[in-house]
Amino acid sequence: MLAAMTSIRLDKRDLILAKGSQVMTRRGYHGTGVQEIVQAAGIPKGSFYHYFASKEDFALQALEYLYLPRLERYAQALTNPALSPRQRVIGYYQDLLTHFASREKPEYHCFIGSLGFEMAELSPAIGEQVDLILQRSADILQGCLEEAVAAGELAPEEDCANLAAFIANAWQGVLTRLKVGSGTLPMNAFVDRLELLLRA
Repeated sequence: MLAAMTSIRLDKRDLILAKGSQVMTRRGYHGTGVQEIVQAAGIPKGSFYHYFASKEDFALQALEYLYLPRLERYAQALTNPALSPRQRVIGYYQDLLTHFASREKPEYHCFIGSLGFEMAELSPAIGEQVDLILQRSADILQGCLEEAVAAGELAPEEDCANLAAFIANAWQGVLTRLKVGSGTLPMNAFVDRLELLLRA
């Protein structure tokens, strides 16, 4: 019985995080109130404060809820022993390009990008969480690039930390362009340049 009650509690929290983060991504942090979050989740307002101390606490938990699984998938893709390090990186972003190109209207609403842009200076806690997630992503990429150097796919003198930061920052720029409706052209350009960057 206790296990079932715990499962229900976690499921409701996840529901609030999933639905509320969708609303906050579209409307922004300041444009989203607790009322909009609970309406999207279909729960009473009191339930929100059972799981979250405040809207800021909700945003912090939503960042973990959304991005920890994504970081795990990214790490799995970039450590796949069946592919060379260079193939892992290029293949990962080519797959994303294929995914977005298959959509009738390619668009992407980046929760971490929107939240970071709006709240990094106003909320040190949110700013720190955003930075930690983005840095973790760059660290995963750096590890794969270092493997590429060891495998002779990149020049021995390559600064892998700098290259990883450059690629990660460029990717965030692509997501911003998608958000404003630029189609897949920025993503195509990113993948084309990525292939050139990762030549030995």
